[in-house]
Amino acid sequence: MRTRIPAIILLWLIIDIYFFKAIQTLGLNQNIGLFYWLFDALLTGAIVISAFARSRRFISWLMALMLLSFVPKLVGSVILLLEDITRLFRGFPPRSYAVSEFVMMIAFAFFGILLFGITRGRHYYKVRRETLFFDNLPEKFDGFTITQLSDIHSGSFSDAKGVQKGLDLVNAQQSDVILFTGDLVNNQASEMDPWIPAFSKLKAPYGKYSVLGNHDYGDYIQWESKHDQQANLKRLKEVHGEIGFKLLLNEHTPIRKENEAISLIGVENWGKGGFHKYGDLDKATAEVPDEGFKILMSHDPSHWDAVTLGHRHPIHLTLSGHTHGAQFGFELFGFKWSPIKYIYKQWAGLYEKSGLYLYVNRGFGFLGLKGRIGMWPEIAVITLKRK
Repeated sequence: MRTRIPAIILLWLIIDIYFFKAIQTLGLNQNIGLFYWLFDALLTGAIVISAFARSRRFISWLMALMLLSFVPKLVGSVILLLEDITRLFRGFPPRSYAVSEFVMMIAFAFFGILLFGITRGRHYYKVRRETLFFDNLPEKFDGFTITQLSDIHSGSFSDAKGVQKGLDLVNAQQSDVILFTGDLVNNQASEMDPWIPAFSKLKAPYGKYSVLGNHDYGDYIQWESKHDQQANLKRLKEVHGEIGFKLLLNEHTPIRKENEAISLIGVENWGKGGFHKYGDLDKATAEVPDEGFKILMSHDPSHWDAVTLGHRHPIHLTLSGHTHGAQFGFELFGFKWSPIKYIYKQWAGLYEKSGLYLYVNRGFGFLGLKGRIGMWPEIAVITLKRK
């Protein structure tokens, strides 16, 4: 992060200078220009100090302020650039007052969207539904419903009413089973302590199951000893039980309905690049019937392409999370975009290859940025149907 700060500040400065031309064109009061530059100078200084001091307490709020300042100007600057391209072919006449007015209106509109995401977006839960059809789904499971949660990140929560709103929405789906695909906490098991009573009230007639995510191992903070980190992980596993979830650690369990069953498989976190690869799909599927219908919970969606699709056991449905949809992006008319797409090939929603499906949950909670902008917190409901 610290190595990227000079490039980020340089880009920010270029956009600031360019957008300021719209303010100059409108002939606004000089005090507005003074405030414009003073605010950005103070914010830039605070970000640099917090990054080098590693102050996690303030950096997330500073990130939010940076987005509020940068993104509206970036969008407005794109319009100014288009105007300048036309001016190039017209002998560079003075800037249009009307275009600058339009730029300011667009910038204020984006500012409002960002402000909503930062202040209200973290608990603006969306229920997303998918119906999937399979040839080999057992007859008794035709119409079986799954509610998937992911990336709770309880260490980021501060609004009990907001969290309870989401939990009530989960129970309102009345799904047959609830599956949680990892990252219960940010780093420490104790982060979940205040939320155990609320999460323990989640209900599903065929059970609640979970796996671990990359943040659950406590790998991102310094511990006094390896023993302390191991004790934290042990406690976190106990917390899963206290909220009524059966934690699957490279293992499987059958879900039975009358005289038929499907196999639910859960692996520990397996991530590409520098992420630990604790997950062991071979171990988890060692005793799974070859011909049976299989659902896999695997926190990181990169596991699907790298391991799952080529595995000797065809996994009919994989459920993942991890990406959060970057907590920033947009989805309109079937088109979705987020900067996370340049890192993860599968990053939000449903994907299919040769009749095998992956669903990537956008996450229930939030981390880093204290909000969600366009990529709203998600409760996924998947209905299984026989073809």
